[in-house]
Amino acid sequence: MRTPRAGHKVQLLQGGEAYFPALVRAIDRAQFEVRMETYIFDLDTSGQQVAAALVGAARRGLAVYLVVDGAGTSAITAHWAKQFDEAGVHWHIFSPLGNLGWLMPNRWRRLHRKLCVLDGRVAFCGGINILDDFQDPNHGILTEPRFDFAVRVTGPLVRDVHEVLTQFWWRVQTTSNLRSRDFSAAWLALQEAVGLEWQDEPEGFYPSKGSGHARRSAKADLLLRDNLLHRSSIERAYRKAIAGARHEVIIANAYFLPGRKLRKSLIHAAQRGVRVRLLLQGRYEYFMQFHAVRLVYGVLLQAGVEIYEYAPSFLHAKVAVIDGHWATVGSSNLDPLSLLLAREANVVVDDAGFASDLRHRLVQAMEQQGLQVDPAHYAKRPFQQRLSDRLAYGLMRLAVFLTGNRY
Repeated sequence: MRTPRAGHKVQLLQGGEAYFPALVRAIDRAQFEVRMETYIFDLDTSGQQVAAALVGAARRGLAVYLVVDGAGTSAITAHWAKQFDEAGVHWHIFSPLGNLGWLMPNRWRRLHRKLCVLDGRVAFCGGINILDDFQDPNHGILTEPRFDFAVRVTGPLVRDVHEVLTQFWWRVQTTSNLRSRDFSAAWLALQEAVGLEWQDEPEGFYPSKGSGHARRSAKADLLLRDNLLHRSSIERAYRKAIAGARHEVIIANAYFLPGRKLRKSLIHAAQRGVRVRLLLQGRYEYFMQFHAVRLVYGVLLQAGVEIYEYAPSFLHAKVAVIDGHWATVGSSNLDPLSLLLAREANVVVDDAGFASDLRHRLVQAMEQQGLQVDPAHYAKRPFQQRLSDRLAYGLMRLAVFLTGNRY
């Protein structure tokens, strides 16, 4: 695992209100190439703005590549498919599920990362899908915005983001072309995988509402989780940072069900006097994710870990701050479906200013919008809830077993 490298400018973006204007502005200013991956691309108001920016970039002659996940994004509407094709946007739906997809464990491996790189000089990474803050695919209109973060970054790790997106595009296109026996298209995809020369960023950051100040010369690095070379990189980074914590660990995570090693790291930290606070999902979204974590609340609370449940809207963040200088923002939940199955991407930042900004937002959310779990009340929860918790936990373990993984 690499140590975070110096020479980065990193800007924290909270919610779509800050993220989408920054992303669209960057696409509009791009001169050569745009590459994007996302789990959900919902063509609502916010999604239409991003889609229109991609179309505009392609019409200006830029090379534009878009990959969306086939579970998160079941289809691109005929209108936008036509717009993309006519403008010259190269787009691909990764691993569409089809009618029986969820019944096939080998199809549960998803593209969950949210990455974008422009001209090889600026990158975005985080947990925010191309989806309006007030819109939920399963629950309709939300009364409060989804709680989530992304970062805008320049510096050495941008090369890594570009390489990752280029290689993945080449892989999915080559696989598709070979399956259809279109060997000339497969060769063309290989040629298109050649990267651009790297550009220095000529202009500064462009703050929008909800964005933090750009941190200059911050140390940062890109962490990936895939099924080949990086099977446990993100979890190991969490465990290493928690093991070195001396004062404070704050984690906000939407779908939280830590495995044995990560759970022990949190317990040991709390037992040696580190204040450990978790901001977790407080609203019911999915049965398995909502209930399974509540089975492990007891051992965490007993060790002195403080647990807060986010109440106003859906918590979608996957972020952490440790000892006021180490921070991470990305797409990876701390549950087996993310840590064992999904392709994920997190940025790690070692910078006191950036960490302070993120910490302030998380503490504010816990103290003003979170409900702290009372150990005594938890111990007396109704039998029906206990049964649901055990059932959900068992289903999660079964799902992991069916995919051939251990957790």
